[in-house]
Amino acid sequence: MTLLQILVLALVQGISEFLPVSSSGHLVLVPAVTGWPDQGLDMDVAVHVGTLFAVILYFRKDLIAMAAGLLRMMRGRRDPMGRLALQIAAATMPIVVVGLLLKDEISLYGRSVAIIGWTTLIFGILLWVIDRLCMTVKRAEHMSWRDVMVVGFAQVLALVPGTSRSGITMTAARLMGYEREDSARISMLLSIPTILGAGVLAGLDIVDAGNWQLTLDALVGAGLAFLSALVAIALLMAWLRRASYTIFAVYRIILGLGLLAWAYGFL
Repeated sequence: MTLLQILVLALVQGISEFLPVSSSGHLVLVPAVTGWPDQGLDMDVAVHVGTLFAVILYFRKDLIAMAAGLLRMMRGRRDPMGRLALQIAAATMPIVVVGLLLKDEISLYGRSVAIIGWTTLIFGILLWVIDRLCMTVKRAEHMSWRDVMVVGFAQVLALVPGTSRSGITMTAARLMGYEREDSARISMLLSIPTILGAGVLAGLDIVDAGNWQLTLDALVGAGLAFLSALVAIALLMAWLRRASYTIFAVYRIILGLGLLAWAYGFL
């Protein structure tokens, strides 16, 4: 894999992972647009791991507060941040179970321009409608178990490329009435155990394959993705403090229509 290909993949992943536009869908499109060989799921997950470290760094205060909250709960005290940590763990279980069961099918059938086009379009429209119509009255610290499990089960849909893990979880959180910035915060905190699990599985595959060149490529890609993701997270959170998800929904709708036109031979 060339350095240019690694750079493009890392930038695409880092910029799009936490925006509601589907990083996986964009990664699948890179070889389709450039003519490069498909980088494969292992490289996809490697750049995802780079973004994992970015979100951990950005939300380090939340993570420390959640860990401290868990310790207080173990001593018999109530703590909203400790409760949030338990809720994030519980909401991760559906995608872990379904992902393990359908790993091979996702790898075989999921990397299709037509599928990405449809999911990009449909879930872009859904994000736009829900963001416009739903209330903005809840904060992440007050999440109910019902709400968090709705978000967790919605996350399973992100196993289909083009859906967008961040997009579908932000959409679900907005449906439950969470403020825009908090819906993004919930989505990003939920990404940590999800990406970590996928990264561990992919890392084991790379080690078993004994392909050290792939390992080097994965490390470079992860580092570059980390830097670009850190910038993207900061910009997204600043944007959502004063604006809506409309710009992302419009982008998805335009991109989805373009991909469908391409997939079905209209372009």
